[in-house]
Amino acid sequence: MTTAEDNRVLFEVDRDKRIATITLNNPKQRNSYDASMRNLLARYLDDVAEDDDITVLLLRGADGVFSTGADMNNAYGWYGPDKQDKPAKNRPSQRRRLTVDRKSFGFYHNLMGFPKVTVGEISGYALGGGFEMALMTDISVIARDTRIGMPATRFLGPALGSLHMFFHRLGPVLARRLLLTGDIIRAGEVEHLGVFTDTCDAAAVPARARYWAEKAAKMPADGVVIAKEAFRLVEQSQAYQGEEVASYLFHAYGTNLQFAEGEFNFVKTRAQHGTKEAFRLRDEHFFVPEPGPRPDPSP
Repeated sequence: MTTAEDNRVLFEVDRDKRIATITLNNPKQRNSYDASMRNLLARYLDDVAEDDDITVLLLRGADGVFSTGADMNNAYGWYGPDKQDKPAKNRPSQRRRLTVDRKSFGFYHNLMGFPKVTVGEISGYALGGGFEMALMTDISVIARDTRIGMPATRFLGPALGSLHMFFHRLGPVLARRLLLTGDIIRAGEVEHLGVFTDTCDAAAVPARARYWAEKAAKMPADGVVIAKEAFRLVEQSQAYQGEEVASYLFHAYGTNLQFAEGEFNFVKTRAQHGTKEAFRLRDEHFFVPEPGPRPDPSP
């Protein structure tokens, strides 16, 4: 069955296989999502969590792209309309930032601690919030040429995202690189690190993701829930203790920046030149040519 309340998020259930599928369906914007899309995604997650006949959730994006994360066409729009119910254009107050970021991190917290097995079908792009969701899935199938990273750090500052999750699942070296530079890399570059469950060619991703979903769906549903709660307890006691609060606090503070002369201000540039040109100017500003090949250490 398919529910079409907002066709930018599709929800299907295969009851014979005990698998639900949520598809981000905004391909014109590379499956980026706005607040209403994320709210609907959260509602579907609740529906799956409460359905005893579903064991696995398959999370994917339409047209071979997972997600480029939050829609940045109106960066301040995430914090809600102003008093005249017009799109927010001015900086939101710090109290508004904290209120909204608390809710945002509640969404990611629920996904990371989701009581059913989550399988990510990841191709094309997994950037920003899309990258976070990809890392939060229990079993992740990703194409080697998928571009991954947190490019929003280049215009909202490095203190972005679920820091505890980045450090635990990427490791401190790779997490620092991606968060401090905004680099976008290909998944194949980190295949040897075991960040993702299954790294393969792009054409194989849908079938491989479905394979893992069906494999997990054969497990006893109660056993899966107990295991997921045990995993969450271990992660919280060993890696996440207190870090979730720190993450959303630093996100709220870190995105309220003052820009010195010569630093790139994406929001101001977008207002002056439009979104497409702002992205071009951002990439131009941050481009630094790499030096030549490293010398061979062997004699």
